[in-house]
Amino acid sequence: MRKSTWIRQHLAALRALLVLTVITGIVYPVAVFAVAQLPGLHDKADGSLLEVDGKVVGSSLIGQSFTDSDGNALAQYFQSRPSAAGDGYDPLSTAAGNLGPEDVVDSAPDAPSLLTTVCQRSKEVADREGVDGSRPFCTADGVGAVLSVIGPRDAHGEVSHPVQVVSVNEACPAQPFLATYRGVRVDCAEPGQDYSVGRIVPIPGDAPADPEVPADAVTASGSGLDPNISTTYAAIQVARIAKARDISEEQVRAVIDAHTSGRTLGFLGEPRVDVLQLNLDLDRRYPYRG
Repeated sequence: MRKSTWIRQHLAALRALLVLTVITGIVYPVAVFAVAQLPGLHDKADGSLLEVDGKVVGSSLIGQSFTDSDGNALAQYFQSRPSAAGDGYDPLSTAAGNLGPEDVVDSAPDAPSLLTTVCQRSKEVADREGVDGSRPFCTADGVGAVLSVIGPRDAHGEVSHPVQVVSVNEACPAQPFLATYRGVRVDCAEPGQDYSVGRIVPIPGDAPADPEVPADAVTASGSGLDPNISTTYAAIQVARIAKARDISEEQVRAVIDAHTSGRTLGFLGEPRVDVLQLNLDLDRRYPYRG
């Protein structure tokens, strides 16, 4: 290849680079920014920020916690769903817990399984709201109701004749949630012992199939930033809010209705309530005087 041809090719490549840099790096971003400033789009483009007395208090698109410095729920506010994003609702750490339905055995007292986490949250919500927190596969104390059934197995992997049964999520000296299983006494779990040799059997118990504490009250969203809760979760918080703010439950329900959105496009998802906007409106209409 002659030198002059080589130079022309590289000059053409350089011109293409400069033109594309101007178009994609300057013209396109400026055009998008200009369109975003049009009436009706400006607030959304800037993050759907919400202000109170000129101070930004959050975004209608990102949830936040309504707790005190110790993580306890503030009685005067509706509570959001749990979050696995950083320390909770951190946009820089948006994530889910990446745990699935088979995560039922606690790794350690400070490392509960997904099942036990759900059971604990259900009990906490029930105690706070004064409702029934029982749910399938959970003990009354809020841990996963899971047994390790140890013994010889048949061709299908089932334990044909149990010789030992251990409630793996209830460390000794706890009293197991079940006295016997298939005629064998259920033991508490000795700390440090490995019971994976047994067949892991979650026990549904006699809790209702449709728990009073809804799923969004005990599980985090995929992003960890969901600003909404279900109307069911909002409904079980009404009595607490009304008592804390010294207003009627009907007044609280009216505010909920004002911040409830229907299904997207009329058929996608479920009705939902934006927690931040709901709590801000409560503060505006019925200031907390505790």
